[in-house]
Amino acid sequence: MLIALPSAAVFAQVYAPPAYMIVPLAVLLIAGAVGSLIAAVLGFSRARAYGASARWFAIAFVCLVIYHAQWLVAGIALSQNNANLAFGLLSFFNLFVVLASVCAIIGFVRLTDSR
Repeated sequence: MLIALPSAAVFAQVYAPPAYMIVPLAVLLIAGAVGSLIAAVLGFSRARAYGASARWFAIAFVCLVIYHAQWLVAGIALSQNNANLAFGLLSFFNLFVVLASVCAIIGFVRLTDSR
């Protein structure tokens, strides 16, 4: 019994993302960067009043600002066909998210510290 499979031409079609997807992607990326920057500035300005936990949260948001800047530079590098710079950045793009999560965990631990 033979099973009819689609031809290779069906699998060879290239997916082209819709053009309208660039606008939400850019808006969300910019909004995330601005929001993280505002949170970092507010965190550092209130760290003296709220203690070490606010400083750790602010450091976490600085890591997220760097993460968003990495995406911006990678997008510029890809648009200029500079694959070495783009793939060098994209290979470590999740590093700053991991650092931000570690800083947030330390901030929560300091927040609940019973000193």
